[in-house]
Amino acid sequence: MKKIVQLLTSAVAAAVCYHLAGTPFGNALLPDVSGIVQLAALAGAALGFAAGAGVVKYASASLDAVVDRLARIPDSRMIPGLLFMLAGLAISIPVYPLLLFSGEAGAALALFVSVVFGSVGFRFGYRKNADWNRIAASWKSPATAPAAEPEPSTRDHKILDTSVIIDGRIADICKTGFIEGTLVIPEFVLEELQHIADSSDLLKRNRGRRGLDILNKIQKELDVKVLIYEGDFEDITEVDSKLVRLAKALQAKVITNDFNLNKVCELQGVSVLNINDLANSVKPVVLPGEEIPVHVIKDGKEYGQGIAYLDDGTMIVVEGGREYIGSTIEVLVTSVLQTSAGRMIFAKPKLLEKAL
Repeated sequence: MKKIVQLLTSAVAAAVCYHLAGTPFGNALLPDVSGIVQLAALAGAALGFAAGAGVVKYASASLDAVVDRLARIPDSRMIPGLLFMLAGLAISIPVYPLLLFSGEAGAALALFVSVVFGSVGFRFGYRKNADWNRIAASWKSPATAPAAEPEPSTRDHKILDTSVIIDGRIADICKTGFIEGTLVIPEFVLEELQHIADSSDLLKRNRGRRGLDILNKIQKELDVKVLIYEGDFEDITEVDSKLVRLAKALQAKVITNDFNLNKVCELQGVSVLNINDLANSVKPVVLPGEEIPVHVIKDGKEYGQGIAYLDDGTMIVVEGGREYIGSTIEVLVTSVLQTSAGRMIFAKPKLLEKAL
């Protein structure tokens, strides 16, 4: 195909150069030498052959991009789009006789009208696929529809947002069986993950790839129902707003660890399952007066304080613990502070308590 296109462009360029060389304009530019017209045709053929390679490369890349984009369109959208495109072309047919009488301009205008009607029909059918599917389902005969199986409810659906997928703990929670129902992964969330995975920033790229790996693990290794939601809300640009709209449409819950999305869902009346709240709720309970061993690792904000951590990451502020940095000591819990960011424990060294 590449050679054929190059030969065609070479022939066209040679013919054009040959024709121009014989005109008064060509005679004014070219020297009056015998055989100059033939030389111009040969030069045009060489240029056309070289330009043909670029044309083939650009056309091939453009065609591949178009094919890839069409391949990603689901059948539920493609079929209604094609049907309405044909309807738009059919509507444009009566316009042809009226425009063809206008000569060449009318023929071009008729072609333009056909393209407009066809593209409008395709976009109309593409965007209204959910409505057409619902209408088609209502037209099904009761004899062909399974009477014993009621329509599945979407109330047990859980929609995953981008942050909770990248976090990765959702896979461990699903493995334990604490999450019931169907996990819904919207296509616009997948697109955001893909965009993050393709980022030039190394940290973002690693986070995006981790999220895609987590989804692959949930689908292939865990006994959890996963639904890829192919719809989109094209009038909304923000992913969080799309998640809220989808949760309302499906009457589903949103699983997230994003504080801002959590607040927005609460304001919109959407149920939220926050992974951070779950992690805080299952941390070991530590009561005031309890004695625990800790390893003091650094200074605190206030003078004389030391900072230690439990195995679950809970921070312990040890009053007077600065002198014990690098050592493991017994501390006495004095108070526990619970915040939305987590739990903080205040304690003092047991040795100091004995001295008092």
